[in-house]
Amino acid sequence: MYPYFDAHCDTLSRCVEKGWSLWENPGHLDLRRLTAYGPAGQVFALFLDSGKVPPEDRFAALEAQAGLLRQEHAAGRWGECLLSVEGAELLNCDEALLPVVKDWGVRWVNLTWNHPNALSGSCLTGEGLTEKGRSFARRCWELGLGVDVSHLSDKGFWDLLEIREGPVLASHSNCRALCGHPRNLTDEMARELMAAGGYIGLNFYVCFLGEHATMDTVIAHLERYLELGGEDHVGLGTDFDGADVPEDLSGVQDLPRLWEALYRRNYPESLIQKIAYQNLERFLR
Repeated sequence: MYPYFDAHCDTLSRCVEKGWSLWENPGHLDLRRLTAYGPAGQVFALFLDSGKVPPEDRFAALEAQAGLLRQEHAAGRWGECLLSVEGAELLNCDEALLPVVKDWGVRWVNLTWNHPNALSGSCLTGEGLTEKGRSFARRCWELGLGVDVSHLSDKGFWDLLEIREGPVLASHSNCRALCGHPRNLTDEMARELMAAGGYIGLNFYVCFLGEHATMDTVIAHLERYLELGGEDHVGLGTDFDGADVPEDLSGVQDLPRLWEALYRRNYPESLIQKIAYQNLERFLR
């Protein structure tokens, strides 16, 4: 049986938007398909486009998404389900809400999504961390929460690493050396993140992989991270249900194809286990 532990999907927001069941749906990922793996885990992002939702309605929308996952847990259907917050503007950049979402099962927070906010600029706008952003990050670490640099600007990334007092990760970011999108990490950023004990999740979004992306493109990004020293730091950050993905990795059911391709490339089983599950498990510990 293959292992599976993924640091990022948008399935909760898609289920709420479409009225789908989290147990079984036509999207990239559902709990029924995840039962094929063992051991297995999934970090579900709490997400909505803040530009389309008034500030006073955002927290309730996140609570509804978290409640959908709680219902499945109450039904005893599937085990290792955790949460993240994709964009602190969804919390109105309010530190007081961090203990609340931690109690829901949130394990890390993206300081931004694609829009600048009171904490930092995004990868699309370029501004660095504000003083409020520095305070917010420190409060995350005080609570034992990670800070996610995916979507953060380059300046925000380096500002954050300069004050780092706890866990940092890029839950769903690829290599900028292979695909020049500003959402991806430079080699220097990846090395620094790894040196800080961080985790990097491979993103299956075709726009962050490169032209005519396939499973082989995902492997190319993986191998770049391994060349940079990522054996104990790289794993999955698929972006399932939040992005267009390669046809040969069209959903969670296709991950055995990736592991089999790595076996054919003479990857040792111990390394595949790290990429598939162990590196994210260790980061979360």
